[in-house]
Amino acid sequence: MLIRDVMTKHVISVSMDSTLHDVRQVFEAASFHHLIVTEHGKVVGVMSDRDLLKHISPFVGKMAERRQDVASLDRKVHQVMSRGVRTIGPDETVAEAGRRMMRDKIGCLPVVDEDRHPIGIITIRDVAKMAIEMLGDFLQDVDEAA
Repeated sequence: MLIRDVMTKHVISVSMDSTLHDVRQVFEAASFHHLIVTEHGKVVGVMSDRDLLKHISPFVGKMAERRQDVASLDRKVHQVMSRGVRTIGPDETVAEAGRRMMRDKIGCLPVVDEDRHPIGIITIRDVAKMAIEMLGDFLQDVDEAA
């Protein structure tokens, strides 16, 4: 199975100069866990919901919120994003994506074209879902053959 067949094609990206406030709003409005960071339309990093939580004050939005807590939302994405991002092409296999993510202990791979423009994203959850479906199909075939 190829990446292009299972990747999420609707990619949400943010710029390096977006604020953590902007990122927080995107994560609150969506049901995904990774944003692709771009500069001049090319992938330069990844921002996860865990990166966000690590870099904002836990008191934001709470009764004990202070000015410095709110100020943590003013930080820029480039200050906290994961750099040295690993990517994958759409014609590589889902198995290869899974191997890379497991080896590198990462949760996603931006899918890029030959010019490093983002065209999708594949996550470890996508790989797990595909593996579960394939295993289920295999077991069903074994049951039917028996």
